[in-house]
Amino acid sequence: MLKTRLVLPVLTGAVGLTSCIVTADTFTEDFATDPLARGWQVYGNTNLFVWNPTNQTLEVTWDSSESNSYFYRSLGTILTLADEFELAFDIKLENADVTGWGFELAVGFMNVESATSPNFLRGTGMNSPDLFEFDYFPDAGFGPSITATMADSNSRLSFWWASVPLELGVQYRIRLYHAAGTTNIAAVVLVDGQVYTSLPYSWVSTNFTDFRLNAISISSYSDESSGGAILAHGLVDNLVVTIPSPPVANLSCGFDAGTWQMQFQSQTNWVYALERTRDFITWTDVSPNVAGTGAVLSLQDTNPPVDRAFYRVRAYRP
Repeated sequence: MLKTRLVLPVLTGAVGLTSCIVTADTFTEDFATDPLARGWQVYGNTNLFVWNPTNQTLEVTWDSSESNSYFYRSLGTILTLADEFELAFDIKLENADVTGWGFELAVGFMNVESATSPNFLRGTGMNSPDLFEFDYFPDAGFGPSITATMADSNSRLSFWWASVPLELGVQYRIRLYHAAGTTNIAAVVLVDGQVYTSLPYSWVSTNFTDFRLNAISISSYSDESSGGAILAHGLVDNLVVTIPSPPVANLSCGFDAGTWQMQFQSQTNWVYALERTRDFITWTDVSPNVAGTGAVLSLQDTNPPVDRAFYRVRAYRP
């Protein structure tokens, strides 16, 4: 079974000073200031993503003749089918041209490790694991399609669609919602606050397993092995990402009768361990793996060094 790990740094010296990095339940992005200075990153062709400081938007080129390219930000957590989460954003296309069998532009959640693998090919339908995204396929002779897609860790796809276009020059509000424990995407597309479509048609895999999502991304995929291509330009703005509480919260730590312990609010569907280092190169487990319960957990180092050590909590989705 695939396991994905999230390390939450908790750097702690023998004097008991602590620092913990966690992520808020909701974050918004209106591109009022440079996003690259606030956690966003670019993978692939940097010229496809341009921040416009005057208009405070992100100008995007979806060019499938280029290699896989992403403007993305880490979630600071890992999403699975067990989680409730939501994505909303604005999109406005200036142009969108396709050739061959056509191709898509995309905005949504991904797994950075999967999506940056040289074997990740969105166009085959069989080599693009760990996705939960909005896709738009301009008309390539078969009609346009607004689609919500999710892919499990084995690249099995489920999708929901409407055979309607995104008209050029019109700003659309996209909302994708996942209810905890389901294999469904509830999607709605709005124009001026009114429903344009709710994607009434679906094809749902009967053997969908699970995904591991750790980033939000505006994605320009390569059309390798797809038989089609896309070149589109547009604006993305006003993203709102709502995700579960971080796997570690309300952290406290210190010595108790010569034993170093860390206490924190855990989450279900996570497994935790305490790690220790003296040089920030080699980390050693000093506690057994403990399943989260949704209540307070305590991890202990029963044999701490006499001088100085640093600790962190390792959390992973089983």
